[in-house]
Amino acid sequence: MSGTELPEPPELPRGIALAWGVAANPQRGPKREMSVERIVEAAVELADAEGIGAVSMAAVAARLGFTPMSLYRYVSAKDDLLLLMQEEAVGPPPEEFRAQDGWRARLRTLFEAQARTYLEHPWLVALPITGAPVTPNSSAWLDAALESLAETPLAETERVAVALAIMGQARWFGMVVAGYESRARESGASAQEVSEREAELFDRVVTAEEFPALRRAIDAGVFTADDDPFRFAVERILDGVESYVEARSRGEERPTPSDPIDADLDLAADKKVREAGRAVREAEKALRAARKAQRQALREARERVRSS
Repeated sequence: MSGTELPEPPELPRGIALAWGVAANPQRGPKREMSVERIVEAAVELADAEGIGAVSMAAVAARLGFTPMSLYRYVSAKDDLLLLMQEEAVGPPPEEFRAQDGWRARLRTLFEAQARTYLEHPWLVALPITGAPVTPNSSAWLDAALESLAETPLAETERVAVALAIMGQARWFGMVVAGYESRARESGASAQEVSEREAELFDRVVTAEEFPALRRAIDAGVFTADDDPFRFAVERILDGVESYVEARSRGEERPTPSDPIDADLDLAADKKVREAGRAVREAEKALRAARKAQRQALREARERVRSS
């Protein structure tokens, strides 16, 4: 062993330490009724009732009957409160996933449970993703997905990729449903009525000449259909994973993209890419406008021919 000392591990941020129950308790505080758990519960109740925008240290303190300064002795920053609210709302994964037969059924159970969580707490999707949430419940969900895939021949990196795909689909489901429900609350209409109104708007502006594929979908009634596009997408993701697992079981290698998405482009190159992309979009916009004018001119010409 060399004489070089190992660096000290990084100190846990306050919010993560609170989530794991290893943060120091406040030296003094108000009455015994106050605790981190009670603060978080009150904040979640407030978000469930009025949305995440209604949550502030002052609003949570008022709900509990204390002053905002009293809360800061327990939760020192709003970002920490939001992290703890997410941890409380997400909860642990359901134990019944282990009773399912096979990795596919287990992942499906986890997807459905996460989707229900977003339905119960739609404000969760408004919280920004700033990195992996290193908290007990969030870690338990990822662990459950990886456990579901433990008997497959997938590599660990592949198992994580599959888990992220399923979890991401559940979040996408939550974002869409939360958006529709928010629109329904604001308008006083039902979610079905919002969908019907949306279909009517599309029907008025989307033409077969300009958007032929979308027009066919509208005519097929996709915007008011009872089909569940999220369930369909999850099943197709699982189909693909199943095919890949079977190929790996046979010893086959399936090529996958090896180059990661480069998020570290230098600023000069990134600026050039954005400028080039903007030029392409402007050219495409001009092309669409020209085609639209052409179609309009053709329609007017046909009308003149018919009326002559």
